Amino acid sequence: MDKKIKQYIDKQKSPQREAVVELRRLIKKSAPLAEEAMSYGVPAFKLNGHLLVAYAAFKHHLGLYPEPEIIKIFEKALKNYKTSKGAIQFNLDRSIPFDLIKEIIKYKYKKLIE
Repeated sequence: MDKKIKQYIDKQKSPQREAVVELRRLIKKSAPLAEEAMSYGVPAFKLNGHLLVAYAAFKHHLGLYPEPEIIKIFEKALKNYKTSKGAIQFNLDRSIPFDLIKEIIKYKYKKLIE
């Protein structure tokens, strides 16, 4: 693990830390060829020179940044979550939908691997 990513994860408090650790594990498993990097100060995964996804922990939510096109494609599945052009917010007061996140990651990974 990159030193900066480890520092980012280590500085998180609970429940953010557990959410970030699980999200990182899920991305690594779903996108085995993707490489970890820091991007704009947050952990990210890249593949073939393109952003797969970035993620960040905040006081009340976990942010996922899969790029606008992906958010539009998964618009119906994301209707219960706050989204913006390039971000999805998963409230930490509710359970994180890791199955949905896995589906998003695998979809984007498949697009980048082809």
